[in-house]
Amino acid sequence: MSLASPDISRYPSPLLTKYASQARLHQVLPLETDEHVVAVRKAVREHALELKLSLVEQTKLVTAASELARNTIKYGGGGVVVLERLIDGLRNGLRLVFADTGPGIADIELALRDGYTSGGGLGLGLGGTKRLVDDFLIDSRPSEGTAVAIIKWKI
Repeated sequence: MSLASPDISRYPSPLLTKYASQARLHQVLPLETDEHVVAVRKAVREHALELKLSLVEQTKLVTAASELARNTIKYGGGGVVVLERLIDGLRNGLRLVFADTGPGIADIELALRDGYTSGGGLGLGLGGTKRLVDDFLIDSRPSEGTAVAIIKWKI
């Protein structure tokens, strides 16, 4: 399993470009295989521990990251995730930006509704992920791909 830092320039999302260019301390991981999902979960848990997030908040963040990583592979055909430590005044946090070059999401509002699924799952993916984190942004463009940015803050 290769965990070499992938080239993010092939992912056209302005969301990814914006955050990756602002990042001072970040890590870029590939998302192509189940082993990559495991590596992302491990990296997110390590960052969450460094932030001293509670066990509940760690679990929420790792669950959200796992769901988005799997979606990136399943629906986007693979991609990358950028992990970035944040410092904002009195808050510290972790931003994760998942990006792919897949078909995009035709109707984001519909995709965020509980019960909606395009892949035969329970339909809790994007909407459930949004509830697990403090900030959630999505940028999806037909035939160009999708990027999802999430943040979990330690207040």
